[in-house]
Amino acid sequence: PFTPVTAPLDPNLNRVAFDLPESDPSFVQPNSKFLPEQISVSLSYSVDSLWISWVTTGCCEEDSVPLDPNSVQSIVQYREFNARSRNKHATGHSIVYNQQYNALKNNYTSGIIHHVQLTGLKPNTLYQYRCGDPSLSAMSKEYYFRTMPKSTSESYPHRILVAGDLGLTYNTSTVLTHILSNHPDLVVLIGGFSYADKTKLDCSSCQCVHNRTTSSDCDSCYNSRESYQPRWDYWGRFMEPLTANVPTMMVAGEHEIEQQTDENLTFVAYSSRFAFPSNESGSFSPLYYSFNAGGAHFIVLNAYTPHDYS
Repeated sequence: PFTPVTAPLDPNLNRVAFDLPESDPSFVQPNSKFLPEQISVSLSYSVDSLWISWVTTGCCEEDSVPLDPNSVQSIVQYREFNARSRNKHATGHSIVYNQQYNALKNNYTSGIIHHVQLTGLKPNTLYQYRCGDPSLSAMSKEYYFRTMPKSTSESYPHRILVAGDLGLTYNTSTVLTHILSNHPDLVVLIGGFSYADKTKLDCSSCQCVHNRTTSSDCDSCYNSRESYQPRWDYWGRFMEPLTANVPTMMVAGEHEIEQQTDENLTFVAYSSRFAFPSNESGSFSPLYYSFNAGGAHFIVLNAYTPHDYS
C-alpha cells in the first residue's frame, strides 16, 4: 500500500554492546510493597479483548517460601479515553514461580505476577487504565492502549514493530528511544529479551572491566549454563514505557529456554511473566499461539520445543 522507507544504521550504536549497570535508575524497584511494576499489554485472539500483566512485591534472589498470590488482588480499572462513563473493572489471576540454580547457592522466587483479561472492547479505540489492588491503595498511574482495527482485509495497524535480541545494553536504550519516537501500534519481540540465561557473577577482577569489552562475552563474569532471574525484573522495568502502552507480543527464542536443574523445566520465566492467547487460539502451550491484528493473522511457532499435540 505504500513505498517502503529505509534508513541507514544509526552511527551512534556501538559495535560492541556494553551491558547497562545494575545501578541504572530504570532498574530500581518501587518502594511500595504492592505497587504494580513491569506492566505490559498483550493482545488476545480477538479484537475485542486483550491482557494486562504486571508484577507486585518485587523479587528476591534467595531460597525462600514463595509469596502468596492471594495476598493481593488482580484488578484493572479502565474506560475509553476521556469518556464520561464510569470505570469498568476486570479481575484476573496471579502466580509465583521459582527458578532453581545449580552453580549459585540460593534459588530465585519471583514477585506475584498478575494477568487480567479485558473483554468487550471496541476496535481501534483508545483506552486509559490503572492496575493493582485498590483495597491496599496500591494502584498504578494511568496508562493508555489502543485496540487493533477490525479483523477485515481492509483494516490494518498503521505501524508494526518487529525486533529481536534487545537485551539490556546501552544500545537497547538507544533502540527503545527510537521505538517510542515512532509510535508503533503493535510490537512483536522475537526472542533475546533480558538475556537472563547468562548468570551475573562477581566482576571485580574480570578482564572485561580492564579491557573495555562487553561483559556478555566474558566467561569470568557470566556463566551461560545458568540463569540470573533479576535481569527479567530489570528488563520489565526498563521496557515499561513501551509495554504498558503498546500491545506487545512475545515470541520465545533460545535465550528464554533457561533449563532448570530439576524436572527438566524450560521457558518457566517466559511462560509465567507474560500473557498469551494460547487457549483462545486452540493451543495448549504459550510457545505456540496465533492472534489477529486487523487483517493480519500472526502465527507464532517455537523452534526450541517439540510441537506434538499443538
